[in-house]
Amino acid sequence: MSWLNLDTMTWCLKGVAAVWLIAQIAPAPQHVLLDAPQTVVTNAPQLCVHTRLIDEVPEFRMQQSLRAVREMGAGTIVEFFPWAYVERRPGQDDWSQPDKIFKHARNQGIRVIARLGLVPEWARQREDGTPTTFNELPAESYDNFAAYAARFTARYRDDLAAIIVWNEPNLTFEWGFRPVSPVEYTALLAATASAVRAAAPDVTILAGALAATLEPAGSANGLEDILYLRGILDAGAAAYFDGLAVHSYGLRSAALDAPARDRLNFRRVELLRDVLDEYGLDEMKVWITEFGWNDHPRWAGAVSPAQRVINTLDAFRWADAQWPWLAAQCLWVFRYPTPANSYPDGFVLATTDFDLKPLYFALQTYATGSAP
Repeated sequence: MSWLNLDTMTWCLKGVAAVWLIAQIAPAPQHVLLDAPQTVVTNAPQLCVHTRLIDEVPEFRMQQSLRAVREMGAGTIVEFFPWAYVERRPGQDDWSQPDKIFKHARNQGIRVIARLGLVPEWARQREDGTPTTFNELPAESYDNFAAYAARFTARYRDDLAAIIVWNEPNLTFEWGFRPVSPVEYTALLAATASAVRAAAPDVTILAGALAATLEPAGSANGLEDILYLRGILDAGAAAYFDGLAVHSYGLRSAALDAPARDRLNFRRVELLRDVLDEYGLDEMKVWITEFGWNDHPRWAGAVSPAQRVINTLDAFRWADAQWPWLAAQCLWVFRYPTPANSYPDGFVLATTDFDLKPLYFALQTYATGSAP
């Protein structure tokens, strides 16, 4: 190694030192100034939109999103708050990202429907060491999830419109690729309701949110929403929730198409309403926490951008006139932090770069009476 002389070593050390110094130079954290406290002005109090702020890195993007939501006339958002993000290690909570979301929502005058789910690794480990998914929650961890939900609701109770216990538990994927079970979900709901009501008794607890699906009993993919709802009510779940969260996508059907047991469309939610009434829950509200139409140009399940606007406005007008039992009507989705580069991009109201879609302005006119 005769080439490794003193000069060479000196320059190598200088290079290493320079790289180290550059690595230590980090831009100062961006300071986001809050707006003056805002109020949502709207003629459509049920207008709501699902956001995806939990994975948003720049804080100013959160503010930009929520400001646009307010200017559209929506006073409520649905946002996902994963347990796996907050309590990565048992007993160690990191509330930094949720705190930012609630700070900016409060500043814009927006209330939050919080969807709780996604299991940290420590709470889903199997004894045999076989892999698990983020959606697998073993029964022995129900109390741990309930404790997280209680801490969450106690912390943010003043800004919450409601919490949703889990997401689409009638789909196998969302139940950790295990057979779906209304009885097991009822047990999770019971544990969570007990803990949340002790910590924040004024917070509304939503069951669901049920996925619209036609899967028959015994299917490897899940269970029809109507059968699943009957299943949890037969298991005694009515004592553990205050409202029912449902998903009601229109797909390629028109908003006013009549509901039918063998059909997936927007008004399918009426069949779930009938089940609640059948079980004596006629005073219980229904919350549509995901719905909408897709206008992606290369997806078989999409409609044209113009038809998407027509369907969405028809859906709001129908619900306003016909569904006094509806508490909220939340579109999927306002914006993604990064583009999906696939058909899910056809659901957004704003692109990742904040180009607002025609539907945004149509909803703004519907809710506020004016648009730029």
